[in-house]
Amino acid sequence: MKRFVSFVSRVQLFNQSGIITKETAMKGSAKAIAFISATVTCILSSLQAYAWHDQTHLAIAQAAGFDRWYSAAAPDVAKSKEQFRPIEEKNHYFNNNAGRKVTAEMVMEQAGRYNVSEDAEGHLYGAIIGSVRDYRALKATGKYADYPLVFCAHYVGDLSMPLHNTVYDAFNRERHSANDGVIERNALNNIGYIQRNMVEIRIVNEDDLARAIARVAEASRDLGAVIRKENRDMTQDEAYARIIQSASLFRAILVYAGKNPD
Repeated sequence: MKRFVSFVSRVQLFNQSGIITKETAMKGSAKAIAFISATVTCILSSLQAYAWHDQTHLAIAQAAGFDRWYSAAAPDVAKSKEQFRPIEEKNHYFNNNAGRKVTAEMVMEQAGRYNVSEDAEGHLYGAIIGSVRDYRALKATGKYADYPLVFCAHYVGDLSMPLHNTVYDAFNRERHSANDGVIERNALNNIGYIQRNMVEIRIVNEDDLARAIARVAEASRDLGAVIRKENRDMTQDEAYARIIQSASLFRAILVYAGKNPD
């Protein structure tokens, strides 16, 4: 700062009314620093609102056999657009502020809030149900229907991310981005490993789907409680165990929806 003041004292700085004083320049510098700090904070907060990073989402969808796997990160792109964010962002998480056990009944209750913006706690579980319904309804008209499944692929990926199933507290805010990227650098190189460890899930109706969603959500919530208690990030092994559950569930959803996986 001393160097900055010395610099200002040697250089004539003009505004409309004349020479800017050292004091004015310093105030301007302070405002600039405050603005930059606020901007960086906003950017970081925005980044922390995302779940798994892009390549992890793509790996889940590809392992599940979805032929549009390369689009699985698109819902985050849609969410980044300001006019879409209020509606779309609530589909990506459920904060579960009361710490309730996730049940099939909770999942079905959330389905009615799909795409509703006035829901600060979020409705991730209902978004999965809603996107599958959208796909089946659109398919019944004979129109191109794959896009709702792109959203579904993303939501099912979010389902296995522990910090998208727990309260958005200081721990969640501080560690969210780091946990999003635990396996980002190698997920797409390990599709075979994911597929070898996937489990078969049978879904014949919405009740089965709701129960399957609740099981994955509860496992995510449990891991979230563990890492919060131990004040740490997920390990790679833990992250892979989570996305294997997402890939298994999404493959079952594809079969249920009549979209045969590759």
